[in-house]
Amino acid sequence: MKVIERIRKKFFDRDYEFTIPHFFEEMADDNLDLADIERVIKTGKIRRKFTRDLRGTRYEIVGDSYDKRKVAIVCRIKITGKLLFITTYVI
Repeated sequence: MKVIERIRKKFFDRDYEFTIPHFFEEMADDNLDLADIERVIKTGKIRRKFTRDLRGTRYEIVGDSYDKRKVAIVCRIKITGKLLFITTYVI
């Protein structure tokens, strides 16, 4: 299974967690909501892969919010198997 498919499955199975409060602060700073995050996960593509982190590979997923802004979400699949949403921002 491709990484983006694994990420989508974990998202829709609700097998995820967030860096709190950082992820939600970044959402608020860019006036994003969970519907925007869902849309990016559902339709976006992995733009970059960060492999030099000892905690595991991070993925930057880029897609459109509902108001057509380009949004990036950075996440990783933890050693426990849970998807961790690290940050989000408007590009």
